[in-house]
Amino acid sequence: MTNFVLIPGAWLGAWAWKDVVRRLERNGHSALPITLTGMGDRVHLATESVGMETAIQDVLNAITYNEVGEFVLVGHSFAGKVAAAVADRVHSRVRKVVYVNSFRPDPVTTPQGGFDPSREFGPPPPGGLGIPLTDATIAQIGKDLSGESLERMRSLATPWPVRLGKDSISLSPNYRAINEAYLFCSLSGDPVDEIVAGKWGELRGPHRILESGHWPMLTRPDDTARALIELA
Repeated sequence: MTNFVLIPGAWLGAWAWKDVVRRLERNGHSALPITLTGMGDRVHLATESVGMETAIQDVLNAITYNEVGEFVLVGHSFAGKVAAAVADRVHSRVRKVVYVNSFRPDPVTTPQGGFDPSREFGPPPPGGLGIPLTDATIAQIGKDLSGESLERMRSLATPWPVRLGKDSISLSPNYRAINEAYLFCSLSGDPVDEIVAGKWGELRGPHRILESGHWPMLTRPDDTARALIELA
C-alpha cells in the first residue's frame, strides 16, 4: 500500500482530486487530498499574507495531524513548488515526489520558482487578492474540459492568491536525495516532447505522458490514478 498526499494547483482545492482518490483507494492505497489556504473550501481564509510558507505549513500540518507515515507526494501545477519545499523539510519520510504538469525544481539552494502570475493570466480584480479562472485560460490550457468536468471547474474554481505564484522557495542540500517522477499532459500547451528530451532541464526520474489538458484529475481520473500508482 502506498500513502499518497495530493496537492492541487491554482484555482483548485481538495475537491479536484475526488475521483482520483476513489480510484487509488479502490486499488488498496490511501490518499490524502489537501486544500491550500485561500482556495477551494478554504477560500474564505485568503488574506494578503497568504503565501508559500502558508501553503507549505498546510501540507506539513495535514501530514502530521493525519499521522501519515512514509508517503508519495504529488504536486500539480504551481504546487510543484509546495511539494518540493515540503519534501525538502520532511525528506526522510518522502518516498517520491510526482510532479503533475507542474513546476519542477532544480536541486540547488538558491531561491527559485517565483513569478508574477498576473502577467500570464491577468491581474486580480480591483480590491481582490487572487486571480480568477477565466474561460480564456481554460481554452488555453484545458481544452479537453467539457460537460460535467467543465461545469465542475466553473462552479468550484476559486481565485488563485497572487503571492502563491510570486513567492519563491529555497531548498537545502537534502533535496538532492529526493526521488522524482513526472506526469506530463500533452494537450496543456507545454512543449512536452522538448521537456522529455531534456531541453527544459534534466528529468531525474521516470515519466508518463497523458493525452489531456492541464487538469487530468478531472478529465482522465482513471488514467491519472493508474499513472500515479505506476510512478510511485
